[in-house]
Amino acid sequence: MSKRAVVAIDGPAGAGKSTIARRVAEKLGFVYIDTGAMYRAVALWALRAGIELTDMRRLEQLARAARIEFEAGSSRVLLNGEDVTDAIRAPEVSSAASIVSTYPGVRGAMVVEQRRIAAERSVVMEGRDIGTVVFPEAEVKIFLDADPEARARRRLLEMQKKGEDSDADEVARDMRERDQRDRTRAEAPLLQAPDAAYVDTTPLTIDEVEQVTLKLVRKRISNGKDFRGD
Repeated sequence: MSKRAVVAIDGPAGAGKSTIARRVAEKLGFVYIDTGAMYRAVALWALRAGIELTDMRRLEQLARAARIEFEAGSSRVLLNGEDVTDAIRAPEVSSAASIVSTYPGVRGAMVVEQRRIAAERSVVMEGRDIGTVVFPEAEVKIFLDADPEARARRRLLEMQKKGEDSDADEVARDMRERDQRDRTRAEAPLLQAPDAAYVDTTPLTIDEVEQVTLKLVRKRISNGKDFRGD
C-alpha cells in the first residue's frame, strides 16, 4: 500500500538546498517545496497591499489568508491562483521577505500551509527549520552545509548568471548577516535536527551532492517505490 513521504532538507544560504531539493523531487516524482518562496510570496502581497513591514498583526493576517501552491514537475509558484514565480525574485521582495520571515505569527501561518501541502502530496521541502519544526517526524532529514567562503562564491556566481549587479565583498557580508539572523532568531532558528544526516557540500559538485542525497533518501524510503507523489 502506498503512502506519502516528506524529505526535509535544511541548511544555511548557499549550501545548495534549492538545487538539490529540486533535483531529488524530480527524480522521485515528488513535489518540490521552496519554503523561502512562500515567505517571498507573503512579502510580495504585503508590498502590493501597502502594508508596513513593521505591522506584525496585519502581516500575520495576510499570511494566514495566503493560498500558496507549487506545481509538480515545474518551478512555478502560485499565490492565490496567480503565477508569481518571477515577481517574488525581485530585489525589493527579497529584502521584504527577510523581515517578514522573522515574525512568529507569519512563520506559524506558513507552517500550517506547509503541512497542508504535504498532507496532499509526497514532498521534498527545503528551508531552515523543516526537520526541526515543520516536520520533526519526516521520513528523511538532511542538513546540507558548506564553509562560508564556498557559499558566498556560489551565491555570487548565481547572481552573475542572472545578470544581477554583484560585489563579492557585499555578497559575503550579506551572507554573514543572514547566517547570524537565521541562527539567532527566537522563532525556529537554523539548527541541525539530531537525527538529520549531515552533508558537507564544500568539496562536492552538484551532481555528487545529488547522488549522496538520493542515496540517503533511498535508504529510508526504498527508492520511493512504496510512496506516491499524489
